[in-house]
Amino acid sequence: MFYDHQSIEKKWQKYWEENQTYKTSDQTDKPKFYVLDMFPYPSGAGLHVGHPLGYIASDIYARYKRHQGFNVLHPIGYDSFGLPAEQYAIQTGTHPAITTQQNITRYEEQLRKIGFSFDWSREVRTSDASYYKWTQWIFIELFHSWYNKITDKAEPIQTLIKHFEEHGTANLSAVQNDELHFTVEEWKNASELDKQDILLNYRLAYRAETTVNWCPALGTVLANDEVKDGKSERGGFPVFQKKMMQWSMRITAYSERLLQGLQNIDWPQPLKDSQEYWIGKSMGAEVRFPLSPKGVNDSTNKSLQKESKKFGYLTGGNNSALLIKKAQENRDNPTEAEALLWEQLKSKKLEHKFRRQHLINDFIVDFVCLSKKLIIEVDGGYHLAAKQQISDEERTKVLENEGFEIIRFKNQEVIGDNENVIKTIIQKLESRPNFAEEKLSNDSLSEIQSDNQPLLSPLGERGIEVFTTRPDTIFGATFMVLAPENPLVEKLTTPEQKTEVDNYIDETSKKTERDRMADVKNVSGAFTGSYAVNPFTEKEIPIYISDYVLMGYGTGVVMAVPAHDERDHRFAKKFNLPIVNVIENENDVQEESYDSKDSVCVNSDFLNGMKYDEAKARIIDEITNRGIGHGTTNYKQRDAIFSRQRYWGEPVPVFYKDGIPYTLPVSALPLELPEVEKYLPTENGDPPLGNAKNFAWDEMNEKVVSTDLIDNITVFPLELSTMPGWAGSSWYFLRYMDPKNDQVFTEKNLSDYWGQVDLYIGGSEHATGHLLYSRFWNMFLKDRGYIEQDEPFKKLINQGMILGMSAFVFRIDGTNQYVSKNLAKDYQTQKIHVDVSLLKGTSDELDIEKFKNWRSEFGEAEFILEGGKYITEREVEKMSKSKYNVVNPDDICEEFGADCLRLYEMFLGPLEQSKPWNTQGLSGVYGFLKKFYNLYFNGEVFEVSEEEPTKEEYKVLHTLIKKVVADIDHFSFNTSVAQFMIAVNEFQKLKTNKRKILEPLAILVSIYAPHISEELWENLGYSSSIEFEPFPKFEEKYLVEDEIEYPVSFNGKMKFKLKLPADLSAQQIEESAMGDERIIQQLAGNLPKKIIIVPKKIINIVT
Repeated sequence: MFYDHQSIEKKWQKYWEENQTYKTSDQTDKPKFYVLDMFPYPSGAGLHVGHPLGYIASDIYARYKRHQGFNVLHPIGYDSFGLPAEQYAIQTGTHPAITTQQNITRYEEQLRKIGFSFDWSREVRTSDASYYKWTQWIFIELFHSWYNKITDKAEPIQTLIKHFEEHGTANLSAVQNDELHFTVEEWKNASELDKQDILLNYRLAYRAETTVNWCPALGTVLANDEVKDGKSERGGFPVFQKKMMQWSMRITAYSERLLQGLQNIDWPQPLKDSQEYWIGKSMGAEVRFPLSPKGVNDSTNKSLQKESKKFGYLTGGNNSALLIKKAQENRDNPTEAEALLWEQLKSKKLEHKFRRQHLINDFIVDFVCLSKKLIIEVDGGYHLAAKQQISDEERTKVLENEGFEIIRFKNQEVIGDNENVIKTIIQKLESRPNFAEEKLSNDSLSEIQSDNQPLLSPLGERGIEVFTTRPDTIFGATFMVLAPENPLVEKLTTPEQKTEVDNYIDETSKKTERDRMADVKNVSGAFTGSYAVNPFTEKEIPIYISDYVLMGYGTGVVMAVPAHDERDHRFAKKFNLPIVNVIENENDVQEESYDSKDSVCVNSDFLNGMKYDEAKARIIDEITNRGIGHGTTNYKQRDAIFSRQRYWGEPVPVFYKDGIPYTLPVSALPLELPEVEKYLPTENGDPPLGNAKNFAWDEMNEKVVSTDLIDNITVFPLELSTMPGWAGSSWYFLRYMDPKNDQVFTEKNLSDYWGQVDLYIGGSEHATGHLLYSRFWNMFLKDRGYIEQDEPFKKLINQGMILGMSAFVFRIDGTNQYVSKNLAKDYQTQKIHVDVSLLKGTSDELDIEKFKNWRSEFGEAEFILEGGKYITEREVEKMSKSKYNVVNPDDICEEFGADCLRLYEMFLGPLEQSKPWNTQGLSGVYGFLKKFYNLYFNGEVFEVSEEEPTKEEYKVLHTLIKKVVADIDHFSFNTSVAQFMIAVNEFQKLKTNKRKILEPLAILVSIYAPHISEELWENLGYSSSIEFEPFPKFEEKYLVEDEIEYPVSFNGKMKFKLKLPADLSAQQIEESAMGDERIIQQLAGNLPKKIIIVPKKIINIVT
């Protein structure tokens, strides 16, 4: 019978769609099974044959579980926000929504052609307002939550406010940006603005200055995986590191839980290792290195010795040159409160001369009246931070020691109660004696320093804090290295080093953190001109910057121990810095570093002779006792940046009042993406949403209104950034549970029922970020009581790739001649990629006419053929449009059928491995399908017998059932295909046409090849789909042998075989054998010396 795959597949695809065969029930009394695929971005190129690999595997498993009686959820949706659609909009003016819809339509056509059993009624798209309404809702929930370290979970922000109202910050254990300290009274007396500012320090969604990958040409921030070799993956534009105010998600609060949760999920170990690496837990110590009071060091670098004497990091005014620029910047950019107060002070209205942002010692004070030695400080919210309070106290002591009196006002006091502030200043001025201003007015170097002044760095810095995992090697720290983006760099750089440092920072800004981490060969850096003091050796050590140190790890500073760290060693060799051995070893550490935890300490004072664990514990105790640090745990993972300067993304549901962010009421969601005239940033640098004319928030009427109405009284500006690409994809698995609900993101009873995803199959490109963010949001929603499961994905498989089989032609150098593959060795040639669609059929032969018409440069090409043909070179590479080796699944479905494609992709090899595509291999699988189909036909007539199958037929069937069940249970999809082929060949030999064999066979094959199986099932007389028929059960009895064919040997040489019943004892076997005519004839009347019987194995007669 002719197997017409085209008509069969169209027929059943239409049937499934019209009957919603795969629509999932929310009936919660059945056992459930949730199968999930990676969330595809609908690109304009559509699918190639590599894309469906994981979908086919998950579809097989979903069908298998349906046959086992499970209520299976197998949904589909689209991660439909993305940069490509926005770039296309910039180029053409086409709205991204239009492009995205066209791409999704194309994707859906292709997916339906392959016969996936998705519940299409649950389709979601991250760019639909009905979907991102709930992404915005999750953001709001995060914004109104904080992380309580005592309960080890996220809690509503109201519980934090209650704590402040009852205890201030006493006994508070929270994850926060800065450690704040204030009393109940201070909280109650704080203005609403200051309270909101304080709460931002704790919120799980917060704004902060962050180093980002900025692409000026695209006008947006890029994720690390969107940048390659310092350029945008999309368009190849330069990318720079830049500090910007960005929204962040406090994923670091969950670092330990994310780490521990890996123990309870069935994921591949390499994937767990990847997650552990990115979380990056390390235990060590945080140590403060004081800044050097003089510029002497023991470096052999003479230029450094010279610089150290001339430009040391002295206190008492010697750093005025470093601070004058900072003071000028402060004058040019006053806060609202500073500007208001200066208007009162600058014109001598108070009858005394005041100076603003004035240098005294190594401090910049806000305002000072030198004739009265009265300093006025206007403090913002950051002065509540513990470190800042310590710095403020130290600087106050120094200034009071010099006879100054300091009065402090909070921002809200100056703004809201200016009259009383001025009264207080007047009273102080009247109570203070007069001083000679002339001795105090030098802007460069004040003459109020004293010989016994404590060593303090500019702006109250107490030293450089370093996190190290190897505090036991601190005696070998001979220099320090800061990340170029560390804020301390500006303060530490001397004027003479400024140009070199600025140039280096500029060069580093062109590299992403990923590039910097990967570059282990190149050594570069710049000297700041400043020095610190090793707190244990008491030697001055130079301070450098280098791109091998990242701001995101630890404190953004490294105490360099070149003898025992490879990168530090290369740096020390390049800059001729000391290398001191502090771990016992026989290597020459001047030539190569030696890193070990198995040796003992040397040249380390009181640590000498101690092994790693003992030395580490001892030095941490000493660091703590000296008050210069403490033992701590650090995580490499940083808080996740949650804003992009793009148009095509979820709007952030935030408006700004007095510079403070407030979330929109949930009732106002979704905050929809507004229309804009152009998709580029505005002329003043705002993100594209700044072009929107109708994008302001009317707080009173709770609605979006025209930006012309912004008055900052009742109508306020909205956030102009959009959410990152990972926002919508971090919770899509939850929305599938209840996709049409417009009241909640999912009903609790449904999320409780579906629970964890039981099987998630995805590509390695989703192995880190997507999974971390999904796990983070899942844990947060669990904390807040919205779901019950701790982890989103119970079982996860990372599929491999299907590689392309590229084709090449050989162009003779300097000509337009092309020589066939096997003749190319005789010429100097250049290999050129050609589109695989230009080959004839499934062969390697080039269709010359198609090639000449492919591109104009080949129109006049000449060819040197072999045997009248041009044979191309073939090579396995990543399947990619740029390599012209993409195979369209539509073409395969047309020629061979979707069932053939599904079987072939599984047949290629283990799911987790990468394997090459070869269209020629489809012929064998197609041949199998024709054989399988024709088992049910006698010529052109469908014919199935009702006869009882033979034992041999049952044996073949149950051997197949056993193999398929074992393979599917272990996700070994490829070996089942081979077993199908073996079984069908056996049935063909046996001329099997029995219903009791062919019905279960159709069900077995249906999970791989559903179209052909549905057709045969209908021919077998059934009107309902095969999809929900019980999966065939394996019965061991059909594999039990009734007879054993014994090899009969004489003196070890096999003569013939003897069939005997399988259940005979050794004695019965011997009796039966000795009665066999052939054995009697072989013995020729002689008695055997010995008869060896191994039941079910052999008979050996010794004569």
